[in-house]
Amino acid sequence: MAPRRKLHFRDRLQSGRCAAIRFRYNAGVRRWELTLALDPDGELPLFLQLATAIADAIRRGRLKPGDPLPGTRALAERLGVNRNTVVAGYEELSAEGLVCTRGGGGTFVAEALPAPAAAPPLPAQAPTYAFAPALPAPLAGTAPPRGVLMMSRGLPDVRLLPAAALARAFRRAIGRRGRAVLTYADPCGHVQLRAELATMLSRTRGLLVAPDDILVTRGSEQGIDLVARMLLKPGDAVAVEAFGYPPAWSVLKLAGARLVPVPLDDGGLDVAALEKILTRERLRAVFVTPHHQFPTTTVMSTVRRDRLAKLALQHGFAIIEDDYDHEFHYEGKPILPIAAGDGRANVIYVGSLSNLLAPGLSTGFVVAPGSVLEQLVRLRAASDAQSDAAVECAIADLFEEGEVLRHARRMRRIYAARRDALAAALARHLGGAIAFRVPDGGMALWARADDGIDVAAWARASEREGVLFCDSREYDFFHREQPFLRLGFTYHDESELEEAVRRMARALAKCERSGGQTKDMAAKPPSAAATTGSSRRSAAP
Repeated sequence: MAPRRKLHFRDRLQSGRCAAIRFRYNAGVRRWELTLALDPDGELPLFLQLATAIADAIRRGRLKPGDPLPGTRALAERLGVNRNTVVAGYEELSAEGLVCTRGGGGTFVAEALPAPAAAPPLPAQAPTYAFAPALPAPLAGTAPPRGVLMMSRGLPDVRLLPAAALARAFRRAIGRRGRAVLTYADPCGHVQLRAELATMLSRTRGLLVAPDDILVTRGSEQGIDLVARMLLKPGDAVAVEAFGYPPAWSVLKLAGARLVPVPLDDGGLDVAALEKILTRERLRAVFVTPHHQFPTTTVMSTVRRDRLAKLALQHGFAIIEDDYDHEFHYEGKPILPIAAGDGRANVIYVGSLSNLLAPGLSTGFVVAPGSVLEQLVRLRAASDAQSDAAVECAIADLFEEGEVLRHARRMRRIYAARRDALAAALARHLGGAIAFRVPDGGMALWARADDGIDVAAWARASEREGVLFCDSREYDFFHREQPFLRLGFTYHDESELEEAVRRMARALAKCERSGGQTKDMAAKPPSAAATTGSSRRSAAP
């Protein structure tokens, strides 16, 4: 330890008890400044405070081996101290083996740092306060590792996104409207995008909307969150599909909802069962995915939609209609949303562009009656006043140029071919193991495994083979083990889907050989039902 040095009068820093000290530890501008703190009235001399602070930054990893320290003269000027103070601090660090001086000049963090001595105990890293009960783990949303095929999610294939057109739209948005889209914006969303959405919703979904009837959100989950916070009080009962979308359930619970599961049948949410619930429960809302029920992809009929809308008006509850993938309907004409019917006054319609374009763009929207939308906008402004105006403006340009319409038509054609490719591969390799209907639309296929198959064990074995899919417990309100699985077909192309099914068949065979509960069903001949779109057994839960 170096002897205590006489303090120069300039070492008394100009203001404040504790001075925040920052220096650039790279000669260029590529690195952020490191902030340290010296106390001019502390017991230790300033050169030891400086040495101790830098040593602590090295031990904690804030400074890495080989990182340059600023020159003594430059650092002294920044700190307002004598240069000798900085020199003495650097000498102290050099004596401890933490820094070294190179031949070309300059002081650097040592490449080979000495073994750390027993460090003083750090302050407690875990909070000592209580917080709310943990929510269920989110659905896996990251891209799979290289070589792993993901069937567990019905995600869009972002390789097909018109990236060049989107990049040009971003450049135009920033170049033409830079100041307008990079400062605080309308919490309703960019007016040009709302106008384009109004046109699309009116033409393709039968919704009677104007731009002022639409709130643009950061994805459909934010839309559901705003609706739940606007609508619900703690303890309010909300009916949900017994097989459904767990993130939406979590959002509703955060708002205080008491969820009431409603069974499904081959037509989606069982409205007759809902009527029975209404005889004993006063519902505040019903959350439903009628277009392609999540996760089963079942399409709710017009008659059932109308009956649900009439019940909402009769009993005074709201319908939260989540239409997350409306564009992807392959057989026949899509049925119009509940929000386009006579009961629209009690419907809050939530949609998304994330499945059409890319999840990373995270753009959704809410359509609701004026008085409801006004409350939603106020909530949005209170918690998230700044919308993604640049993103929204760029997407609006893609709409205006016709790029979104061309992309939607292309994706519908490609995804229909991938759906058929998956159905054919399942029939070839797993025809005796699972039963399914080829869905009329959506981004995934819902299947039922043979009764002798442990689907959870099969999913684990498949993961070892490099393909991911989920058993139905993830989507079941009661987390029961049931013989269902959901297989996404939009994320991979036809050759990748073929390989994924081969891996699934290989995993199933290994399950049987390992002596588990799984029967050797993969070797059975393909089921004709799988290729015709009907099922030898109902695939509905």
